[in-house]
Amino acid sequence: MERTLSIIKPDGVKKNITGEIIRRFETAGLRVAAIKKAHMTKAVAEGFYAVHKGKFFYDELTDFMSEGPVVLMVLEGNDAIALNRKLMGATNFKEADPGTIRADFATSIQFNVVHGSDAPDTAKFEISYFFAETEIF
Repeated sequence: MERTLSIIKPDGVKKNITGEIIRRFETAGLRVAAIKKAHMTKAVAEGFYAVHKGKFFYDELTDFMSEGPVVLMVLEGNDAIALNRKLMGATNFKEADPGTIRADFATSIQFNVVHGSDAPDTAKFEISYFFAETEIF
């Protein structure tokens, strides 16, 4: 059983598609092991995306992620990281497979509705950044 972090970004929350996104995860066999809604501060977003500090998109990304509420989830299942990434689709929504979350709902590379961990070590860090073990069931 593998775990991954999933974030419905401010644009996804604003579009009121949280339930649809969760339905897609659950229908595909992922289980929501933890969930909460939060509004990241700029400092929290900067810490979360620290790996990108110094890149041209860092400030714009952290501004965006702190502009409104997000839905944070720990998803669990067999090959959860790969399955979540398949369901999300390519970061560039124009390259995302039809029927993926980003193909259906994203409007730009930045406003691409969802975030998901890309590897087991990343997932471990990202999950612990937002959730205590006692919050994951």
